[in-house]
Parts: sequence; C-alpha cells; structure tokens
Amino acid sequence: MLRKIIAWLILPFFALVFFLLLLIFHVIQVVARTIGGYEAHKKSVDWLLAALLWQLRLMLGTRITLNLPYELPTNCPLIVVSNHQSMYDIPLLGILFADRHPKYVSKIELAKGIPSISYNLRHGGSVCIDRKDARQSLPALKAFGEYLEAKHYAGCIFAEGTRSRDGQMKPFKPQGLSILLKAAPSAAVIPVAIEGSWELARYNFKPIPLGVHVRCTALPPINRTGKTNEQIIHEAEQAIRNFLRQ
Repeated sequence: MLRKIIAWLILPFFALVFFLLLLIFHVIQVVARTIGGYEAHKKSVDWLLAALLWQLRLMLGTRITLNLPYELPTNCPLIVVSNHQSMYDIPLLGILFADRHPKYVSKIELAKGIPSISYNLRHGGSVCIDRKDARQSLPALKAFGEYLEAKHYAGCIFAEGTRSRDGQMKPFKPQGLSILLKAAPSAAVIPVAIEGSWELARYNFKPIPLGVHVRCTALPPINRTGKTNEQIIHEAEQAIRNFLRQ
C-alpha cells in the first residue's frame, strides 16, 4: 500500500516529464531531419528512446535488462517478432536493435496527434496500417517488407496484434507477418521475448508501479531453410512461449 501511495505522489511529476520529453524531442526530430536528413533524425530518435527508458529508471526505480547474446547477421534485413505488453516495448526494441535501424508495424491511429511518436512513425521509415482496411494494410505491409529487404533494416512486428494486459501471450495473427516474410525473403527472423513490461501498465498507468523489472531478450534466429512461412511463424511463437514458460 505504501509503495502505491508513493507511486501516486510521483505520477504527476512523471507525466509532466514524459510529455516534456515528447515535446522537446519532437522539435529536435524536426530540426534534425530538416538539417541533417535521415541519419540525424535516426540519432534523435535513439536519444528519445533512451531518455524514456532512463526516466523509468530514475523516477520509478524500474530495472531494465536488455539481452542480445549473439552477433546479428549484417548481410540481410531482420524481421523482429516480439510479444507485446505495453507501449514501452517500442523503446526496448529500439535500443536493443539500434544499430540495425529498427522500424515498426504500427496501427494507423498512432500516426497523428502524439508529439515525437507520430512524427517518427510518419517520417522514420515505419509503416502505419489500418487494421480494419485490408486494401490499405496489405499493400502497405508488402511495400514495408520490400523496403526492409532493400535497406537491410530491422522491421519490428508485434504478431499478437494487440498488447497483453496480464503478461499472457495471445495467439499470433499470422497474416501481417506472412506478408513481411514473403516481401523480405532474405530476412533473418529474430524472436524476442519481453517480460515484465505489462506490469508498468497493470493499473492503466494510474499509477505506474515502482521497482518493476522489465526484460527484453533476443532469442536465436529462426532457420528459414526448407520451411513454409506458416512453420516459421509457429516456430517463432513457440520460441517466445517456451522462453516465457507459457
């Protein structure tokens, strides 16, 4: 009870700092992209994501463990397949795969109205899809996969389609991921297991619990040789479930 009371007392200051970070880095992104182009914009986004994670550490005592225990292949794109627990999953993946220029599959609603976040989704190479409109989403995903294939960037997708509010994985929705696999045939498929992130949002951020331990672990790449896309997707889902003991 005492920890929850302290969390409530911290919440207004945390929210203020959070939105100030988004506003400040929105301006930084616009200036960086205007003056320095893609590379400067990408660097400003890296700083934003790091700042958001450091805010959790410093203000709420959140412990963050990022684990990439092997060298990523450099001669191909990456398709990063992760479970989804909270909005903080994006900075976790963004920092873990920063060297590979991570891009995201996002719902179209996030592309407008959110300082920093919406600007990066529109101008940073990510794809925003309307999940209710296949005529928009399917071609957009195909073009996104081709973009990853050409640039050798990392494309991050939350294959459950929506976040888990209790940490229990939902079944993967294979359609979007299957399109990416077809459009980026040389991509290495990297399953990623996220743990503890859901606890940050367990009270819908009212308040945010103190001292949560969040872990983000890159699992071994899936060998695509001789496998159908359906088999690859199933293997990625099972790898994450097994790691999470679900």
